[in-house]
Amino acid sequence: MKQPDPSKARGVAVALAYRAGRAAPQVIAKGRGLIAETIISEARAHGIYVHESAELVSLLMQVDLDQYIPPQLYRAVAELLAWLYKMETKMETKMEISALPRPD
Repeated sequence: MKQPDPSKARGVAVALAYRAGRAAPQVIAKGRGLIAETIISEARAHGIYVHESAELVSLLMQVDLDQYIPPQLYRAVAELLAWLYKMETKMETKMEISALPRPD
């Protein structure tokens, strides 16, 4: 049985960006329905991780577009970003190891 595409099942999406030196992560895109599907598919097309958390998305939908996340969400978003950084570091290490020449 084919698994449903999570981007089709989700009706809401929020995209965050964090730039070094900025006060906090910023909501750079958000939407429902087709807009949410587009946000998710564009993120995946660019190799950006898509995290699924209905509770966090619900809270982030309350933040205006182009605004920084409020201090109340710092911890939740920081934990997500720390986890994501750890996952990216593991992936980079695996890629570096697989790129090493194999002994004959």
